[in-house]
Amino acid sequence: MITDTSDILINFATMNHRFLKLMAAAAVIAGTASCGSRSNGDSAGAAGSDKAGRLLMLIGSYSGADEEGISLYAFDETDGSSERLGGLYGISNPSFLAIDPTGKHIYSVGENGAGNSSINTIAFNRDSLSLELISTDPVGGAAPCHLALASGADGATHVITANYLGGSATIYRLGPDGTPAGEPQNIIFSGSGPVADRQEQSHAHFITFTPDSSRLLVTDLGADRIHVFPLTGNYNLVDTGAMTDVLLAPGAGPRHIDWHPTLPVGYLIDEIDGNINVLGSDSLNILQTIQADTAGAQGSGDIHVSPDGRYVYSSHRLEADGIAIFSVDSSTGLLTRAGYRPTGRHPRNFAITPDGRFMLVACRDTDTIEVYGIDPSAGGLEKTGRDIAVNKPVCVKFLP
Repeated sequence: MITDTSDILINFATMNHRFLKLMAAAAVIAGTASCGSRSNGDSAGAAGSDKAGRLLMLIGSYSGADEEGISLYAFDETDGSSERLGGLYGISNPSFLAIDPTGKHIYSVGENGAGNSSINTIAFNRDSLSLELISTDPVGGAAPCHLALASGADGATHVITANYLGGSATIYRLGPDGTPAGEPQNIIFSGSGPVADRQEQSHAHFITFTPDSSRLLVTDLGADRIHVFPLTGNYNLVDTGAMTDVLLAPGAGPRHIDWHPTLPVGYLIDEIDGNINVLGSDSLNILQTIQADTAGAQGSGDIHVSPDGRYVYSSHRLEADGIAIFSVDSSTGLLTRAGYRPTGRHPRNFAITPDGRFMLVACRDTDTIEVYGIDPSAGGLEKTGRDIAVNKPVCVKFLP
């Protein structure tokens, strides 16, 4: 979520209802592929494949409900090529996606204004490669820009959105059919920061969990802190009365976090000051702060660790658009700057293939998913010439 006005495309005409359940015929745009055979991978960190063994990939975008907001592609890890398989209409601004571990349900935000923002449940049929919008439910805030799934101690699954405008989080318990059930748990944050035009109030931006799945974390760009909640075994996922905060530098603007696959550290990118903070995954103490945005653009976006844990990458927008590259100390997890790769305009979310060979960067303002090969010896990025043309792409996800 970035605070320029073009980043919040509000469509008030499409989401003025509460708990609307949509059926298949009006919402499904099915895609098909004729391919060979290979079994699907189902382990954590692995991605699902089509019958030709290509990764199945979803792209979310800023778009109207009358446009194809979510696209389904197959991505070939042997050469970086891709093929469009289908897509889905019916959601206004599906700017971020989450996928359940089975790959049967996909959850999308509808990033709009107050009263028109939503969480959307999509059924995915792997045999027919079709997407079906089965539920649209309201969130208790505006401009939901991120969401995540969690299993509570009682075995129930929940979906959580970070709502940028108004600074809140919405938690829905999911029913047996995978759709939100009952009334949500709404958590409203308060606070502000020293950057007056960016931090006039709390701005919840990202949801994640500690690697041991014991705590829910919400980054608050407006208040320069991470809100921390212990998970409960009750109907509600978190105990709001037990919230604690990790305080960050004034004007930091914390945004996204990714955890190292083997070391007890995580990496937090600050949108405003452009720093990466290395966090202890247990203590959540800051172990290192290193500059990532050297242009002072105040538009840092996403952050990811390579599957082998050797490199950390962060995206940067507004000026000197590109990807910063860091090498990871194999003992401590601390970072050393290793390079910078210019990209198309406004690189936002990006994804690394499970084998670590390719990076796909969603460049919103050049309407392109740029495909880069990753140099395993130094972590550098090289253009493949296999870019994907998509209108205003902002999210890339591989299916399990």
